[in-house]
Amino acid sequence: MDRPRSAVALIIFAKAPVAGEVKTRLCPPLTHDEAATLQGSLVLDMLERTKAAMDRWTLPFDRYLACAPSSQHVFFKILEERHRVRLIDQLGAGLGARMREICRTTFNRGYHRLIVVETDVPTLPLEHYRQAATLLEGHEVVLGPARDGGCYLLGLDKRADKLFDDIPESVDRVFQPIGERAESLGLRLARLPEWRTVDTIDDLTALIEAAARDMILPKAERQFSARTAGTLQLLAKRIRSRA
Repeated sequence: MDRPRSAVALIIFAKAPVAGEVKTRLCPPLTHDEAATLQGSLVLDMLERTKAAMDRWTLPFDRYLACAPSSQHVFFKILEERHRVRLIDQLGAGLGARMREICRTTFNRGYHRLIVVETDVPTLPLEHYRQAATLLEGHEVVLGPARDGGCYLLGLDKRADKLFDDIPESVDRVFQPIGERAESLGLRLARLPEWRTVDTIDDLTALIEAAARDMILPKAERQFSARTAGTLQLLAKRIRSRA
């Protein structure tokens, strides 16, 4: 088992870009292959942006990819090699069980705090990672609410297995139950600003429009990677042609 280099683990919940198993709510208008391409780009973006946040403020994080369906998938093994990220499996039946097991395993490895973030927030400002780490100094739970009712980020400064009891399987309905459970357990709770995730066609349309605006900015000010901006531009053209 790897020994922690830091007191904080940053865990990226990620699915391998397998056609037919990711971003299925975007199909149609996307094909399953297109949805898988978008998923792969979002995972890579998250690795690059979290690294940029760590470098900008010298954040003492150890990064993990929480992998589904398996950390042995070739996609994750390549990322482990190229991005020096540690891999851990998502285990358990249901979202709450998977989150509980990931948090339990990470704390058992010797970390004092952890931050879990999903891959559907490619425009999340880098400042949010520093803010989450700062809030954990005075709170036991930090939540980042998604606009659809989900949760794009979870921070913990202690093991809290009961926090994940009876969590809905649907990711777009987990923010309120986790927040209510934290308060019922007497945990000090802080909230980050709301942010939009990429789950529906409306979300994808908004992301495409944001990428188009982003492309006219000076390169140093752009939020989107050239890879994801190009992917979104291509998807927009294909959606228009099918319409």
